[in-house]
Amino acid sequence: MRPIRVAVVGAGPAGIYAADILTKEYEAASVDVFDRLPAPYGLVRYGVAPDHPRIKEIIKALRRVLSKDEIRFFGNVDFGTDVKLEDLRQFYDAVVFATGAIFDRDLDIPGIDLEGSFGAADFVSWFDGHPDYPRDWPLTAESVAVIGAGNVALDVARMLAKPADEQLTTEIADNVYQGLKANKATEVHVFARRGPAQIKFSPMELRELSHSPSIDVVVDEEDFQIDDAGQAAIQKTKSVRLVVDTLLKYAEAEPTGAPHRIHIHMCHNPVEVLGEDGKVVAIRTERTELDGTGNAVGTGEFVDTPVQAVYRAVGYRSSALPEVPFDDTDHVIPNAGGRVLDLDGQHVPGTYCTGWVKRGPVGLIGHTKSDAAETISNLIADLETTPAPEQAAPEAVERHLTERGVDFTTWDDWIRLDAHEVSLGEADGRERIKVVPREDMLRHSRA
Repeated sequence: MRPIRVAVVGAGPAGIYAADILTKEYEAASVDVFDRLPAPYGLVRYGVAPDHPRIKEIIKALRRVLSKDEIRFFGNVDFGTDVKLEDLRQFYDAVVFATGAIFDRDLDIPGIDLEGSFGAADFVSWFDGHPDYPRDWPLTAESVAVIGAGNVALDVARMLAKPADEQLTTEIADNVYQGLKANKATEVHVFARRGPAQIKFSPMELRELSHSPSIDVVVDEEDFQIDDAGQAAIQKTKSVRLVVDTLLKYAEAEPTGAPHRIHIHMCHNPVEVLGEDGKVVAIRTERTELDGTGNAVGTGEFVDTPVQAVYRAVGYRSSALPEVPFDDTDHVIPNAGGRVLDLDGQHVPGTYCTGWVKRGPVGLIGHTKSDAAETISNLIADLETTPAPEQAAPEAVERHLTERGVDFTTWDDWIRLDAHEVSLGEADGRERIKVVPREDMLRHSRA
């Protein structure tokens, strides 16, 4: 078992799980985890709504991994700018890309580019305090449409409908609180193309919509279609059954007169965003009917819902990395079991991928463990034919970054920033208050 050094690009759950599995399966391995942000944890820190503290509990497990002696963290390092693939090959036996998926998938319908039309991923990054996004967000619309039938759509709807003061128990930054406090939205419409048995909400997230006393959840019984495929899914899968039961309860519930409403429209396919003077004024949907197999077909009946803003939550996509093969159709790195493939379908030696950039943005955070296990298993199997790096000393990469003038952060720097955010929260009786500007993150990392 020869000593090996591996670079992981991406410090979210996928990258951290890969580092953890490698150091457990191969005792002579040491891993350096790189991220373009000064802080670790990726999607968990910048992709999970702040009012989901139970999901954020995973940070405790990720922290234990990054605290291991065999693993180092290098933050504020942008792959392709601060360090290139050819650089990493000088210092490491292998490179694992775990850069995730942070951009919105496109939705090709007329009017989607009107003023007032947004990507859900961008909005999530704003309310999660991502340092690379604007500090302000236009929240002047009183009626809003959310296109999508997954948990991100629910997060967007809930954050738009929930009063800002109810978020003061969370870690939201002050600029996000001030933005939400000025939010004008009272009506939020969520549109799903298919029926209740095909919708991709998780039961917990769907139930959480009604936890705010300021929100009524409205479901039209006319939208409740269950075909043969849906009935089979209800009988077979507990989570589907729970989702359908929750939607039924919402449909049967009497309105409480709450000041904010989330309307869930099923069997409505968005076909156009309508505008006047270049701005969103409505969304047009076509009613659909289920065909017995779980698929939806149009009925030719159209409904216009007046809205002043539209958020598309139709999925995330990964982006191409410099010097790394990329599939522009599926938005993933072409691979076989995590082995990166070139244009001829041949493995690029010493190059691997894991997580959403490997398989697409599907599955929950826990699914990345098995994903990482497959990639690391193949990495270890390839070691006999993997050449050793030219500069294997751990300090070589630090020297390289310093010589290039990269203002990188370390694990100790993150511990200081983490403590600072916790101290900010303690003053208000909260677990933490997130620091947003990159320059402030760096400053408190070195305090």
